[in-house]
Amino acid sequence: MASFSKILRPTDICKRLSVPTKYLKSLPSFGGGHTVDFQAVDDKGHVWSFKCSVRKKGRYPKPVLAKGWLPFVASKNLKAGDKVRFYRDKNKPAAKRVYKVRVAKEVRIFGAIFGYAPILTP
Repeated sequence: MASFSKILRPTDICKRLSVPTKYLKSLPSFGGGHTVDFQAVDDKGHVWSFKCSVRKKGRYPKPVLAKGWLPFVASKNLKAGDKVRFYRDKNKPAAKRVYKVRVAKEVRIFGAIFGYAPILTP
């Protein structure tokens, strides 16, 4: 997967993760449908199941992750401003490619964003 990363917005935390359309080709094939299920492994080895859907009609597909996303957000205690990154190992055959997901907390110093630190969960 061409690495997809996003700084989370309030809607991404409360409802669903909006995925930039240009990353659609990086997801598993929709096979002519409007949804696709896929799994991603976090840094602790936990496998998360997600469903990506696109609009059935309209000019722009507007992909979103809904199913599985909110439990992931809750378990990682994500907030608006944190960062999420999805990617897969391009060196493996297509049938064996595993998606990975990483998250990082926004680090602020005196109110200014200083960078992002990986979230280390127990």
